[in-house]
Amino acid sequence: MNRQTTLGVIVGNRGFFPDHLCEEGRREVLSVLQDQGIGAVALTPDDTPFGSVETRAHAARCAELFKRHADEIDGILVTLPNFGDERGVAEAIRMADLNVPVLIQAYPDAAGRMTIKDRRDSFCGKMSVCNNLTQYGIDYSLTDLHTVAPTSPAFRDDLRRFAATCRVVRGLRGARIGAVGARPAAFATVRFSEKILEANGISVEPIDLYEVMGKAGKLDDSASSVQAKLKAVREYVDTSGIPDAALLKMAKLGVVIEEWAAENGLVATAIQCWTAMEEFYGVVPCTIMSMMSDRLMPSACEVDVTGAIGMYALTLAAGVPAALLDWNNNYGTDPDKCVLFHCSNIPRSCMSCARMSVQDIIGGTVGIENTCGTIVGRIKSGPFTFCRVATDDLEGSVVAYVGEGEFTDDPLDTFGGAGVAEIPDLQALLRYICDMGFEHHVAAAHATVADALAEAMGTYLGWDVYHHGG
Repeated sequence: MNRQTTLGVIVGNRGFFPDHLCEEGRREVLSVLQDQGIGAVALTPDDTPFGSVETRAHAARCAELFKRHADEIDGILVTLPNFGDERGVAEAIRMADLNVPVLIQAYPDAAGRMTIKDRRDSFCGKMSVCNNLTQYGIDYSLTDLHTVAPTSPAFRDDLRRFAATCRVVRGLRGARIGAVGARPAAFATVRFSEKILEANGISVEPIDLYEVMGKAGKLDDSASSVQAKLKAVREYVDTSGIPDAALLKMAKLGVVIEEWAAENGLVATAIQCWTAMEEFYGVVPCTIMSMMSDRLMPSACEVDVTGAIGMYALTLAAGVPAALLDWNNNYGTDPDKCVLFHCSNIPRSCMSCARMSVQDIIGGTVGIENTCGTIVGRIKSGPFTFCRVATDDLEGSVVAYVGEGEFTDDPLDTFGGAGVAEIPDLQALLRYICDMGFEHHVAAAHATVADALAEAMGTYLGWDVYHHGG
């Protein structure tokens, strides 16, 4: 999750355009990448003229370099300081065969430097590169502006978005999601297809809830792992009024789930949080789930596996914790505001205030004393991105929607974890969700990364993505 994003860099060149532009352009682009904390793998002037790619021989040398660093490279940046040779660029990417996102950047010409000595024609060259990549069946991304200087704020925004796209693509390909227990019988809404996910490179590792509770019950109270987790639970949020026995049960549960996740290489989990857990173990798992999500290992309620995938995608893109929430209530008569809520396992980092409490909703059924461990409070204000992933079992595909809004400070008197969200044209989004039969759960994170998510999921993973407002 915390590894540095690294890009393979291709400097396009065409001999009858000014060569000195390639030399300057390569140096400038690599400097910008370094400033942005992005690693680079690129030919040097010792490998090819100016470290650029023009001929097929140059392309082969570039491809060989990229293959040697295949485990490091998350994406490819094509920079065009002049027109560039479109076939050389396309051949290099094809021969490298990395199957990673590709960003095309073209330098702008200066109106006062349009003589044969300094003219770039990258404006035109970019179209030729895109044309050839399309012919080769290579997917690619574009900068927001057709031509953009690498040192400009606009290109730095492009880089941040592209790096996020690369992280999502790499992270979701080969992701392993843990499913703890069976979904609650009442929640047919969180059904999904393991086979469709597997066909898209995402595996699901199940474990029986009885096995988890049984292993937790066998742990010694004084075991170092249990005591360390108990300490972490008490330090996580205010636990005033929560019995020590309940906190100890939470700690044991956390030890078992986290050890199982580590043994199986899981990146996220989805847990059967009611009602067997409360009836036969005596706590809710919300605190442990909240703590995992806060450490960037998302954990979703109600065995919502595709909800966990949406959380993980957000965490990959933004590098911050994600929560799984209910589209829960209207907010008065404002058509662009609603209440997002859960009961809750919301990560502490997503909240302006948080404390441990009991689960008011199911407490009347299973006994309120058996429901200690919810994280209640207010979701902090600020911009956020929302994401929902699902499997369309009738079409045999993965589908998703993404968008952005803002959590507000509007007054809200409720229980659980909740916030007021303002989303432009919310009614159209809600109609889309209902028309398409999406679940009532949605993942959310305090960041603005909808563009990166839509591009990663749609362009590179081939999912059917609706980008609200995009």
